[in-house]
Amino acid sequence: MPPPGARGIFRRITEIYAKILDVLLVVTVVGIILPVTMQIFARFVDFIPRYIWTEELARLLLVWMIMIGSMIGVREATHFNVDLFNNLRGRTKAAMDILSALFVLGFAYVFIVYGWEFTDTAWFRISELAELPLWIIHIAWPIAGVSWVIFAGERIWDDLQILLHGEKAES
Repeated sequence: MPPPGARGIFRRITEIYAKILDVLLVVTVVGIILPVTMQIFARFVDFIPRYIWTEELARLLLVWMIMIGSMIGVREATHFNVDLFNNLRGRTKAAMDILSALFVLGFAYVFIVYGWEFTDTAWFRISELAELPLWIIHIAWPIAGVSWVIFAGERIWDDLQILLHGEKAES
């Protein structure tokens, strides 16, 4: 078996990255349960103190959960994807998927550029109650944008192969 080319190595790296994102998504979903549960029970039970830091931790985990979910969704073509013509096949479907991916790249550009400006405002700030560095929350936007570029680029490559070589193109 010949050694994988640059495309094969890139594909392996994106697969590993996607698996890491899957694990991080599970961690954020499981992690958000504790602070939210503490908030709920503290409202109704007198013996549990009302921790305010749980709200900030829940917000951080919620932001990351949403952004990681969007990254996975772009990779699996389930986010930013509307099937108006679900009966399309072959080259026509590939062309429409490329058009859709170009819109994703537009959103990614906004998230990268303005997300970086958003993060830049938070480098030396901390949250009031939990004293979490705010850049940890804000950096989710440009990371999501870069991930969308990577995963949309992967899909565009596959669709270009179908456009150029037909349905039997190597993926």
